[in-house]
Amino acid sequence: MSAESTARARLLLIEDDAKLGSMIRDVLSEIYDVTLVADGGEGLAAGLTSEFEVMVIDRRLPTLDGLGIVQALRRKLITTPILLLTALGTTGDKVAGLDIGANDYLVKPFEFDELFARLRAIRRVFTGEGRTLLVGGWEYYPDSRTIYSPYDGRILLTVKENELLKLLADAPQRTFSRQQILQTVFSAADTAGTVDTYVHYLRRKTDTDIVLTVRGAGYRLGQP
Repeated sequence: MSAESTARARLLLIEDDAKLGSMIRDVLSEIYDVTLVADGGEGLAAGLTSEFEVMVIDRRLPTLDGLGIVQALRRKLITTPILLLTALGTTGDKVAGLDIGANDYLVKPFEFDELFARLRAIRRVFTGEGRTLLVGGWEYYPDSRTIYSPYDGRILLTVKENELLKLLADAPQRTFSRQQILQTVFSAADTAGTVDTYVHYLRRKTDTDIVLTVRGAGYRLGQP
């Protein structure tokens, strides 16, 4: 993958439980560039002085609690998406967190798959990536030429890669011949080999099963 497609978003994690904090950091580091801070006051300072694409903040922290951090960040007009983690799961607790300026709220204990999904969701809303098409376990945003891998995070497609995937994803049960793809995505000067080349590019950047070869017929959307 290119450097553009694999650059990791910076994430601020504020969690005072040493064991849980290290575990969350290690798991999130598969996709994010994680900064872990254990103290609320220090976490606020990090959020005010450094740039992050997303924040995960525990509700109960020493020095300054999670609600106080969120409130202080929002007062400074920092709009970074924030997910609150807490053991407090009542409706009132959730409403308090959201009203203070958090974007989402996840109750402990939680599954990491859900944490990843919620982080993707609040970042998508923040960046305004547009409508979603599901491609197997991947989330595809044709308006912003972006697809989210369950493993590698955000991947940016080229214009032609995006047009090819959009054609297939808009009609997931249909098999397109090379000629049909040429007429829709490429120019009259291109050849059938151009279609094969861009299918290869798309598979290499995402997953080999994202486009299926239908022998003797052409290509259709896969289910990676």
